[in-house]
Amino acid sequence: MTNKIYDAIIIGGSYSGLSAGMALGRALRQVLIIDSGKPCNAQTPHSHNFITQDGETPQAIASKAREQVANYKTVEFYSGLVIHGEKTDFGFEITTESGEIFLAQKLVFATGVKDIMPEINGADACWGISMIHCPYCHGYEVRDEQTGILANGEMAFEFSKLIRNWTKELTVFTNGKSTLTEEQTAKLKEHRIDLVEKEIETVEHINGFMERLRFKDGSTVELKAMYAKLPFVQHSDLPEKLGCAITEQGFIEVDPFQKTTVPGVYACGDNTTQMRSVASAVATGTLTGAMLNRELVDEEF
Repeated sequence: MTNKIYDAIIIGGSYSGLSAGMALGRALRQVLIIDSGKPCNAQTPHSHNFITQDGETPQAIASKAREQVANYKTVEFYSGLVIHGEKTDFGFEITTESGEIFLAQKLVFATGVKDIMPEINGADACWGISMIHCPYCHGYEVRDEQTGILANGEMAFEFSKLIRNWTKELTVFTNGKSTLTEEQTAKLKEHRIDLVEKEIETVEHINGFMERLRFKDGSTVELKAMYAKLPFVQHSDLPEKLGCAITEQGFIEVDPFQKTTVPGVYACGDNTTQMRSVASAVATGTLTGAMLNRELVDEEF
């Protein structure tokens, strides 16, 4: 264990974690960024709706960001998985999978979330490529294409209204009996949005780019893209173990300054908001770094 006590340890070295690290590095803070190297958008071929980086690969954006953050000499990096954390008299003690222990006054969780794939063959291979979650991130690239929505009930209805802005060739796949109301079903029909209740067996694709859905009854339908609001879990259970409150939707609860319900602990990025985009992650990370520094300033003055 090192005797050094960092001003802050950031767990998670993707967009939000790096943004928090840059803000803190520019504030001359001693920072350690610990990253396990498993971003949730690993399969996504291109990132969009982030000015100056539109169409760039997620890996290229992250690599350039890390290179720039590394220019701030008070910021250090460690590759590994954090498995334990606890509150101490001076702040926090963090333990990695390899047994190394690091100390810090403040803690930032930029750990993201983990999507739970449906029990449909081929879905995991298409996720982030042609099976997508956000029209603002991916909708322009599949505009006017034959598009599906994998959802049911209220979520299917609301998502249909949104996605119809990008394509009129739209079908809702409930993957089983529909739970939409009669009024919602009638509204979909009015806007020529098809509703299919058949259970899906396979997403047929080539290298993640879907071609059709195959149903359990053997029938198929041609499809180029499908939106899905998948259930998810926190990528790390450490925030909850430390006592951070989790919202009903499954996000880490934070205030407008990205503070969690545990004093000294901040969170940013996908683990705190349904706005899952690079731009949003960068924004929350920058705010986290600034607010954490302000808290240190107030404590020191």
